[in-house]
Amino acid sequence: MSANVKANETPASESGEAPELTDGFHLLIDALQANGLNTIYGVPGIPITDFGRLAQASGMRVISFRHEQHAGNAAAIAGYLTRKPGLCLTVSAPGFLNGLTALANATTNCFPMILISGSSEREIVDLQQGDYEEMDQLAIAKPLCKAAFRILHAEDIGIGVARAIRAAVSGRPGGVYLDLPAKLFGQVMNAAEGARSIVKVIDPAPAQIPAADSVARALDVISKAKRPLIILGKGAAYAQADAELRAFVEKSGIPYLPMSMAKGLLPDDHPQSAGAARSLALKESDVVIMIGARLNWLLSHGKGKSWGEPGSKRFVQIDIEPREMDSNVEIAAPLVGDIASCVSALLGDMGESWAAPPAEWISALNDKRDANLSKMAARLEASVQPMDFHTALGALKTIIKQRPDIMLVNEGANTLDFARSIIDMYQPRKRLDVGTWGIMGIGMGAAVAAAIETGKPVLAVEGDSAFGFSGMEVETICRYDLPVCIVVFNNNGIYRGTDVNPTGGSDVAPTVFVKNARYDMMMEAFGGVGVQASNRDELTRAVNEALDSGKPTLINAVIDENSGTESGRIGNLNPQSVVKK
Repeated sequence: MSANVKANETPASESGEAPELTDGFHLLIDALQANGLNTIYGVPGIPITDFGRLAQASGMRVISFRHEQHAGNAAAIAGYLTRKPGLCLTVSAPGFLNGLTALANATTNCFPMILISGSSEREIVDLQQGDYEEMDQLAIAKPLCKAAFRILHAEDIGIGVARAIRAAVSGRPGGVYLDLPAKLFGQVMNAAEGARSIVKVIDPAPAQIPAADSVARALDVISKAKRPLIILGKGAAYAQADAELRAFVEKSGIPYLPMSMAKGLLPDDHPQSAGAARSLALKESDVVIMIGARLNWLLSHGKGKSWGEPGSKRFVQIDIEPREMDSNVEIAAPLVGDIASCVSALLGDMGESWAAPPAEWISALNDKRDANLSKMAARLEASVQPMDFHTALGALKTIIKQRPDIMLVNEGANTLDFARSIIDMYQPRKRLDVGTWGIMGIGMGAAVAAAIETGKPVLAVEGDSAFGFSGMEVETICRYDLPVCIVVFNNNGIYRGTDVNPTGGSDVAPTVFVKNARYDMMMEAFGGVGVQASNRDELTRAVNEALDSGKPTLINAVIDENSGTESGRIGNLNPQSVVKK
């Protein structure tokens, strides 16, 4: 055990010596370490400050943030990258609520994460007697995560942690809440009994093998397609079945379309990539094979003009969650199981004589892809000053092609929307972005986790609005001396910096920020490197120098304030007033 705790009064053993004791602090540490969970992201405070200290003393890595939401976002990304639950540690009530936002986001995105929060004692909470930061945290967490547990007794810590781990990673992964009342940490018990109470979770995410008839049905639907399309989602990236997925795509000969966090599962310059012909591929395909992707708003729910005529498509869907099938449209061939098992089963039954899709379909997509790329090239290579989004992203596109091993974090409105179609990825799980909810504020948490969990340099490409949600975490990046280069696309506002107050009053428009702000000086304030970049050459030089040095760097990239577009590419979700005044 990791502790030798002495109580004020301890029963004597037969030898006359007091038995070795342990406590809740050390039992929790032992339970986490026994299951290979050795990194905690969090914010210290009552009642978990000493736990953080003791965890660090035991050899765990404890990364302390300035705000719990960003620590939670880091834990979620850690779970995505490692397939083990990322750990977020918060204080009670307000701290718990800050972390809960990240927990809900992790659950929506199917990232395994455990939020561990200290809490008030049950007898006070239940009678609403006004304890310090009193809140029924378990009840609040339950609707927003995959599972929630409270541990009241030290002897149950081992089993409680085991249940949280298994819930987080089994089936469709997600967020789990673990409620630890303050008194639990100080409870003592016999150390030998405590050691026996620790549970090492065996096979927490077992393979789920698809039914043979469902595999045959899927292959029958695919084989009859004239214009098939594969859509790869971030679930496919999470599965880490990279070799199987590549073999299936290449053996089938079917064009594929990666969702943003699936980019790089196969290189974006792969001859079967239909990313640059997305609109044509979605509209004209007749059979769509969904692998780790959901027909939610990101794919227009599988309906509408972008999908062509109603009823013109048949869908094959691979997902570990059977309730996902038929969520928006009829799924002709549901394939329920884990992605590695499902794709391997399809490969095994395809046979050596599998026919490639018709040449006409491949040619049509290739022609559209080449035309779109050619049209885009001139904009990406232009050297205008101030830069627009295409100029700046064109520079970053070249850098990532030269450095395919770096981690890319991306968030914003225009900064995100343009980047995911402009910047190519060449390796799996190198692109981290806002995910299913499309929320802002994940940037700095994701950047920290990417650096910690992979050891690779990180390039965080941020809109100025998105950066504002988590910008204070640049101090965290500097404090831990992480190899993170942040590029803030500064166009003086949300979407663009040109809106005006229609009343003519002194208040600026709601979407406008301080003109010509110097975000780079924030990084300098904490000992990092700050750079102002006003053109393509300055941006290229600054990013390469940052990635070469590994020093925490923030580049304030000056973007033309007129170059943004309202709501990026989802302006249709922003209702327009029909009332004229």
